[in-house]
Amino acid sequence: MARLKLKEHVINRDWCKGCGICVHFCPKKVLELDSQEKVVAVRPEDCICCKLCELRCPDLAIDVLIEQGNEVVTDESGRMLTEQSDQVLTEQSGQVLTDESGQVLTDESGHVLTEQSGQGE
Repeated sequence: MARLKLKEHVINRDWCKGCGICVHFCPKKVLELDSQEKVVAVRPEDCICCKLCELRCPDLAIDVLIEQGNEVVTDESGRMLTEQSDQVLTEQSGQVLTDESGQVLTDESGHVLTEQSGQGE
């Protein structure tokens, strides 16, 4: 199974209103609000690149950049593409599934598995 590797969290602090939605949805507690009530990535090494923070941010203040490798690349808008099929992975309707070590689970085609469907989208 492919493990996505974080390149960096790009946070636009001018756009962040400090609502905490991203903090709430992060399954690995990577994000926190700082003393100015703006989001910061305090534990980026724990990020599993599920992009729930990016997908749920109402102000589009977070971009999760993933290192390009053999398994996963992103287009200019940050959407994940699989190299084998160039199929765009869309927003997941359920919680992203991970194994005990925090790796995002994928099927043989590289599609992310979700709690909702048990299958890749």
